[in-house]
Amino acid sequence: MSVLLIAEHNNKELRPFTLNAVTAASQIDADVHAVIIGQSCEGAAKALSELPLVKKIIQVEAIHYENFIAENFAPVVVKLANDYSHIICSANTFGKNLMPRIAAALDTSQISDIIKVISPDTFIRPIYAGNAFATVKSKDQKKCVTIRPTSFDPCESSGGSAPIEKSDAGEEFNQTKFIKREEIKSDRPELGTARVVISGGRGMQSGDNFKLITSIADKLNAAIGASRAAVDAGYISNDHQVGQTGKVVVPDLYIAVGISGAIQHLAGMKESKIIVAINKDGEAPIFSVADYGLEADLFEALPQFLDELNKLNTIQK
Repeated sequence: MSVLLIAEHNNKELRPFTLNAVTAASQIDADVHAVIIGQSCEGAAKALSELPLVKKIIQVEAIHYENFIAENFAPVVVKLANDYSHIICSANTFGKNLMPRIAAALDTSQISDIIKVISPDTFIRPIYAGNAFATVKSKDQKKCVTIRPTSFDPCESSGGSAPIEKSDAGEEFNQTKFIKREEIKSDRPELGTARVVISGGRGMQSGDNFKLITSIADKLNAAIGASRAAVDAGYISNDHQVGQTGKVVVPDLYIAVGISGAIQHLAGMKESKIIVAINKDGEAPIFSVADYGLEADLFEALPQFLDELNKLNTIQK
């Protein structure tokens, strides 16, 4: 049977992680169908149809789908599930809110946060904050699977021509009401998809000192992250948190500044391609996963780093 992917979008365009989820779905079965649920989402549906790995699009629209309330989305997917062996979506806030409802309605065990597909019924997922990996085999007839997007490459975004089929909307779930959405707008790359991330920890000592990181991030076109300790101390907002209880990132370059390297933080960044650590404590656990380590006072190292970046920019100009 085919695989059903739940597309993530903002009613105008696809979210980047949808492309990673398509890659994962195609490794389970080549016959990938995608459902897109929203309001006035024709543009996103068209972009989805152009993904070469997607063979069919099911578009479901209604005003009560506009704000992506999981209680409204879940019955749509459950209704479609009879024709599919697998239901797939990303293991982010969207997927973690939606998939458990679908799995419960289908009376099946959810397989969460997979990082590799071994076969259609066997997957690898991290456990114990990423310090071990479990190989999980499911005997359920229908499998509800969430994937860690950063563990799969994004699929090609053009060249496909999948047909778009309209499907009837379900009734609105009236016990949940949308109040408002607060979105943080930034010119910086999104933390979850950035190629370069620079994060600060408790060693930054205050929120004002994060200006040092901001200056370097501007030069590197980097996203800004933080450890939970820095967030809990009020140095920076929690949407910057990297770790087991924050975002999982896999950038090309991750720079950890003043971060000791608690196991919960390592779970969110240790798969980065290159890790650079700056910490004055030479015994800090962060050095155990770092490719390059600098044992130094960050308040001396960061200004020097910025000076060197400024010199490089001057040479390039």
